[in-house]
Amino acid sequence: MSYSALEQHFEQLHHLQHLGAICGWDQATMMPAGGNEARAEALGTLAVLCHQQLQDERLSDWFGEAKSEALSAGQQQSLAEMERSWRDATLLPQDLVRARSLAGSRCEHAWRSLRPANDWAGFLPLFEEVVALSREAAGARADALGLSRYDSLLELYEPGMRSQTLDALFNDLNQWLPGLITQVQEKQRNESVLQPAGPFATEQQKALGLEVMAKLGFDFNRGRLDVSVHPFCGGVSDDVRLTTRYDENDAAQALMGIIHETGHARYEQSLPAQWRKLPVGQARSMGVHESQSLFFEMQLGRHPAFLRQLSPLLNQHLGEQAAFAPDNLARLYTRVQPGFIRVDADEVTYPAHVMLRYQIERDLIEGNLEPRHVPERWDQLMQQYLGLSTKGDYKNGCLQDIHWTDGSFGYFPSYTLGAIYAAQLAEDMQQQLGRFEQLLSGDLAPVFNWLQQHIWQHASLLSTEELLQQASGQSLSSAPFRRHLEQRYLG
Repeated sequence: MSYSALEQHFEQLHHLQHLGAICGWDQATMMPAGGNEARAEALGTLAVLCHQQLQDERLSDWFGEAKSEALSAGQQQSLAEMERSWRDATLLPQDLVRARSLAGSRCEHAWRSLRPANDWAGFLPLFEEVVALSREAAGARADALGLSRYDSLLELYEPGMRSQTLDALFNDLNQWLPGLITQVQEKQRNESVLQPAGPFATEQQKALGLEVMAKLGFDFNRGRLDVSVHPFCGGVSDDVRLTTRYDENDAAQALMGIIHETGHARYEQSLPAQWRKLPVGQARSMGVHESQSLFFEMQLGRHPAFLRQLSPLLNQHLGEQAAFAPDNLARLYTRVQPGFIRVDADEVTYPAHVMLRYQIERDLIEGNLEPRHVPERWDQLMQQYLGLSTKGDYKNGCLQDIHWTDGSFGYFPSYTLGAIYAAQLAEDMQQQLGRFEQLLSGDLAPVFNWLQQHIWQHASLLSTEELLQQASGQSLSSAPFRRHLEQRYLG
């Protein structure tokens, strides 16, 4: 059967991608600096091998024949996802795939030293090459798919999403978010908050993080925690790699980062075993993936009921102090203050960071903005959205993220889409199971079981819209997100 041949072919591709994911994890965590050029070449070769696997001349015939075979509903969706992966791969020539991989690896590696040095001038030539190649790839995709250049890249991360929809969502957020930020800051102005007194040894923070991961159901037999410059969750379902970064003067950063990445990991580890090595067994979209990490960090991790469970663990691992009292933690973990760094941003100001990046990357890919003008545009939008200037401060401005270094344009909207999805899911979960005040006060199994039933087990068997409809009964809307923020921060 042609469908069986396709399954075997895509399982082989999965094994190659697994190796690439672990090589990428090692590059970010343990690889000596001198190994980067060789690693970049190796990953470039691997990228070509994966691309060749997807361009195998037999695939076209197999897809045509498989469509006439008697397939189950799951197999039909699996066939559609394999064909989508094949279609995406055949849009780009191999030399462009290799060139993008090499340019991305070099730019990302250089960024790790150029960002701390605030060296935009050193970064710019590498970035210009990444942007040029990304525009070329976007043009090829756009011509084949009948989309704009930016939408053709957005399709890679959030299938079915279009910039027109994002514009409407972000315009809506922009109508009420600035006022909410002002209201919350005014409300919190006279609140008394104790700051935890460090230093907090890295080993103590790691022990705390590992215990919290266990509490959140992470399977250490199929994953591990390490350190990197930029926290991430990588690997594959049976080999999940989490990273965080530690600051001995601020334990909150690493802890909430670990909770966030554990949300990603639980989704990965809970994808259906039957489909795990096929495209249909992967996460539906980056927005859905972010919805799980933000559900863990924001909806669950910063809820007063969960913080009551966290309080004794903080005292146990970091030393008992009044700042770790539950009520103080609730105030501490919901402070709203506009800042420069996206990954450190609070829940209320975070969408502003995403809207800024969305506007810049869209204009970069569409050719309406040149790389050399990014710092100026960044500063302009930071002042517009958050009242802050990054003029001359590149490391806390346009050099702070890793995403653009390897050409991941179209990714950033997933973060705020994820927050919106998470709010919808949390609202529906509480309507079905009861308020979080009770759900998060004891055993968390009902929460995870609900996510397993409504999100995790479906992988890519359902579209994002179908996932939202069957879980929350509504299409994408920012209304639950607004209700969540207003309830949490204004009472």
